[in-house]
Amino acid sequence: MHQNLPRRLPRRRWLLRGIVASPILGLADAFAVEPGWIRVQRLRVGNGRHGVRFAQFTDVHFKGDTARLERVVELVNTSGAQFAVFTGDLIEEEAFLEPALAILRTLHVPLYGIPGNHDHWSRADFSRFREAFAATGGRWMQDEHLLAPGGIRIIGLDHPQVPQVPVDEAFRLVLVHYPAGADRLVAPAPGLPYDLILAGHTHGGQVRLPFVGPLVTPYESGRYDLGWFVTRAGPLYVNPGIGTFYLDVRFNCRPEVTVFDV
Repeated sequence: MHQNLPRRLPRRRWLLRGIVASPILGLADAFAVEPGWIRVQRLRVGNGRHGVRFAQFTDVHFKGDTARLERVVELVNTSGAQFAVFTGDLIEEEAFLEPALAILRTLHVPLYGIPGNHDHWSRADFSRFREAFAATGGRWMQDEHLLAPGGIRIIGLDHPQVPQVPVDEAFRLVLVHYPAGADRLVAPAPGLPYDLILAGHTHGGQVRLPFVGPLVTPYESGRYDLGWFVTRAGPLYVNPGIGTFYLDVRFNCRPEVTVFDV
């Protein structure tokens, strides 16, 4: 009566199939899914008294992957941000600079940014960065500060030296490329830390194993691999970045555009 019903696989065989399939699915996710699966992370800092929203992205490592960078711009443009900040490593090779900057020029909000180690190593002319960022209404910053929309004072650092920052009511936002640089920051005044420090560089490790964390992080990461940290100079957020280095692979570490409300 039941001869035509499908046979149930023994529990051991199901387990074996799961063991075999898991690494295959993990590799497919790491190489084919996560590198281009950009998420939007929304975070609130403090009590939101400034009523300002801005977006951060970092470590694009643009190599001609136009669709990925265009998606970043689209997410920023639709986020409701009043401006955007970039914390380094737009390119690895100078040949990719102009296509990357052409896409960034389509941002609808001012873009403020700093160089990363790969931007320096590419030997690209930073005046081209300055022109493109200025075209958005923003600025390419190297050890300087300015007052951005909404009374946000942006301190953009290329080196550990911090320019003299006024002690006023402005929200003090520091952009650094290397997270470990937060340990070298000196507050504007004793007992007066920065309101927010943003960094990139680590890519979150690109491959993060559950209960283990990143397999490897680059130099100048310190203990700051991904997410929120408390430092003497103020709260630090390390963004996992957009692009990848060496291998275009991510696992348990999606690329991210972070939107802050302060």
